[in-house]
Amino acid sequence: MNQLKVFLLMSVMTVFLVLLGGQIGGPGMAMWFFGGAVVMNVGMFWFSHRLVLRMYKAKIIEREDAPELFDMVDELRRRADLPMPIVAIAPKQQPNAFATGRSHKHAVVCVTAGLMQLMSRDELAGVIAHELAHIKHRHMLVSTIGAVMAGAITMIARWGIFFGGGENRNPIVMILIMILGPLAAIIIQMAISRTNEFQADETGARIAGSPDGLANALQRLESAANQIPMDVNAAGAQLAIVNPLRGGAMSGMTKLFRTHPPTEDRIAALRELRGTF
Repeated sequence: MNQLKVFLLMSVMTVFLVLLGGQIGGPGMAMWFFGGAVVMNVGMFWFSHRLVLRMYKAKIIEREDAPELFDMVDELRRRADLPMPIVAIAPKQQPNAFATGRSHKHAVVCVTAGLMQLMSRDELAGVIAHELAHIKHRHMLVSTIGAVMAGAITMIARWGIFFGGGENRNPIVMILIMILGPLAAIIIQMAISRTNEFQADETGARIAGSPDGLANALQRLESAANQIPMDVNAAGAQLAIVNPLRGGAMSGMTKLFRTHPPTEDRIAALRELRGTF
């Protein structure tokens, strides 16, 4: 299923670029944009995790850099029956975390400096187990490609409007592309599936051995996300365990286009797991 999602996301990117190229410069430009789409799709598959780490300004670490964190990841990944992932730390004060990479053998678990400072050991273990669950279920490739693609679509749509030329360019179509391109990026992020978070929460709780650490962590993460700002590319926000770009309560259209399920619903689902394993 996740391989199908990756194929569909790459197909969306290809179609969008070909249509945009055709509007900017006709059939010849459409072929150039098709070639660009092929290159971007290959690049997203092989190198998207590096782009996401760059979005968060994260640094890959070795055990001597943060032995307690490294050993915790190692212990939990053994419980999850996974290879040891790359471990990274983002220099952000907001507590948060994400997983990225293209496969079990090429996975990355990244936490922020704020997460390590503000979470208890049980809460940190719950968050790391959640990210390992994303790796176990192969969510991270779809999410990573979707994040990079969302940013690319928005950038290319703007580029097409401001720098595109050609006598046959339809200004109405170009304006629609400028509006619908970023909207498509948002829809792609939503389509990456909010249900993945619930699945990762449940599997993460089982890896950690209890749902309480993750439930408590989510409660604290939600509060911190509204109080501590994070400077990160919006395209990468949906990878985090909670949306890092929010300030204040969400309502109306903001809720409609949120890329994460409501945190209170996730906490309630975790509380229902008490005593089941």
